[in-house]
Amino acid sequence: MQAHSPNILIWVFLQTSIMSGRGKGKTSGTKSVSKSSKAGLQFPVGRIARYLKNGRYAERVGAGAPVYLAAVLEYLAAEVLELAGNAARDNKKTRIVPRHIQLAVRNDEELSKLLAGVTIAEGGVLPNIQSVLLPKKTAKAE
Repeated sequence: MQAHSPNILIWVFLQTSIMSGRGKGKTSGTKSVSKSSKAGLQFPVGRIARYLKNGRYAERVGAGAPVYLAAVLEYLAAEVLELAGNAARDNKKTRIVPRHIQLAVRNDEELSKLLAGVTIAEGGVLPNIQSVLLPKKTAKAE
């Protein structure tokens, strides 16, 4: 058997590792796909996974947990934005302001219960006049 110099062996190893897709970086032509796009979500699954790990909520975090949490947060955000958009349209406005979010949340029973202890800055209060304070309707006899 013929002895090869170490330089040739290193060159052959580098060539085969590049050819096999191992070694220096990714092969050309492959595009990275985010976890959010794989799950069909807009909220950042990778960032939520990082927050769950760094927050020390548990020793380990499963692969599906950040996807599920991102989906829940995205659903809640879409629900609040839908109702706030309706409130803005009812007030003949094209921009959602904190007042519209307040009206949307407090007029929805489930969202109001979920966000009971939350104060929305610049949200104001719900218009509510007790019935005893309203003027009495008098029947006119004609």
